[in-house]
Amino acid sequence: MTIMPNPVVDRPRRISYVEVLGRIWRPPIKVGQTYELSDYDLENVGEFTREAFAHWLATHAGDFEQVIDFHVGVGNSEIPWHSEDNESEFYQCMYLVAEFEGS
Repeated sequence: MTIMPNPVVDRPRRISYVEVLGRIWRPPIKVGQTYELSDYDLENVGEFTREAFAHWLATHAGDFEQVIDFHVGVGNSEIPWHSEDNESEFYQCMYLVAEFEGS
């Protein structure tokens, strides 16, 4: 019996995202949201700088009235949070709500 090779080929996938902490329009509360970035999004951002991503968020993050801080990850490169307090607050917004809804 001949064994056929596996036709599925694993290809590395570059993961690109922006984690955003900001205030939404209504109700005006702080929330966290993660945007997955496509290759098209990255082309629109241009340079891999905090300023370029801040400009992109100003035109593409319509859920937010105000972007307080953000973290970008593209492959092995990243733009860190501006402050650790904002990073902590982002994770509290994203994950503590689920704990309260489940209880």
